[in-house]
Formats: sequence, C-alpha cells, structure tokens
Amino acid sequence: MQKLVVRGYALSIDGFSSALGQSLENPFGKDGLALMDWAFQTRTIRTMFGQEGGSTGIDDDFLAKATDNIGANILGRNMFGPVRGAWNDDEWKGWWGSNPPYHTPVFVVTHHARAALAMEGGTTFHFVTDGIESALQQAFSAAQGKDVRLGGGATLIRQYLKAGLIDELHLVITNKLLGSGERLFEGVDNIADDYECVDTVRSETVTHVHLAKKNRS
Repeated sequence: MQKLVVRGYALSIDGFSSALGQSLENPFGKDGLALMDWAFQTRTIRTMFGQEGGSTGIDDDFLAKATDNIGANILGRNMFGPVRGAWNDDEWKGWWGSNPPYHTPVFVVTHHARAALAMEGGTTFHFVTDGIESALQQAFSAAQGKDVRLGGGATLIRQYLKAGLIDELHLVITNKLLGSGERLFEGVDNIADDYECVDTVRSETVTHVHLAKKNRS
C-alpha cells in the first residue's frame, strides 16, 4: 500500500522548522538555514552538491535512505521559491538550479496556475491549484506504486496532518533555538490522537524521531 511520508524534516528545539524573513538569499528565513547544519556535514549531502568527503554514520544513513521507494514528491509553494502571488513570468525555476535533487514528478500546491516545468535529471514540477487531496491523488498516480514524500513547508504539512493523510514522519530535532518562525504542530490538535512515536535515535548532533499513524484496527 502506498504511503505519504515526511523524511528528514528538521526542527529547532523550540519547534520551528523555519525562521521569519524568507527571501532569495534566505530560503529558510533569517538564520534558519542553521537547522540544516547537521545535514551539510554528511557524505550524502556533500555528494549531492558535487563535493567530496563528509561524515558517515547515523545522520548520513538516514539521509541516504530518505529517497528509498519514493516515486513522487509534494511541496508547498514557498518550498519551490520565494515568489508570492500570481506568477509574473516563468523565469523562476526553483532553488536548485537546472538539475533539482528530486528526480521524480513534483507536485507544488499553490493558488496560482502555471504550466508544468520539466527539468534535468527526471524532475518535472506540476502546479496543483485544487487542493491537497488532488495533489496527493496525482502524486500517488505518478509514483506508480511507490510512496510519496511530502517535503513541506510547515503550513502544508499541517494541512495534511489535520486531514490525517500522512502515514509516517521522520523528524530531526536539532540543537538550535530560533525563537520565532513557523511551528510545525501549531494548531494540529489531532496529533496525539492520530499519531504515535515509534522510534527515536540519537546521533552526535541531532535526534531522529519517527512518528507513525496509529493502527485503528
């Protein structure tokens, strides 16, 4: 059975997944990129950016497995870029350059229509304007039996959590304090009723937390 999963989603100790002030220069908001310090040290991420070296071990293992059995991805509009409102043109093509790291169909949930955008490496961005359920149905179809990864941001993850549509979440609790920003679980009153913590793994830098939807049978 196909699943909707969140993998490698980093949080500050005080529960924020990004800081305020997102811009072209600050994709995670002002100083928010510090949430990913643990990942930038790993061999998997360094290889992704064409760099040599990097750490192995627990954190690298989780990142290396993050794309296992993933056939499509879903993103919120702000995860695709800092552009707000209607698309003035098609010049902006995402944060990642000509060869994004997804290598699958990616469904971007937005209020503003835009033609599909084919990139190098097998990534094609599809812009979905009729809601999260439609995005999930399209992603499951495109994934051809594989799972779908939900990449964020926090607002979109909250919508899927409130609807009970996420099957598993792999969260990474960092040692950072942001003080303000977007809280992942803000207003998600059903989280304790619908989900449970099934595993925690501590590395030298972060704590990996695995949440799963409760079995109601």
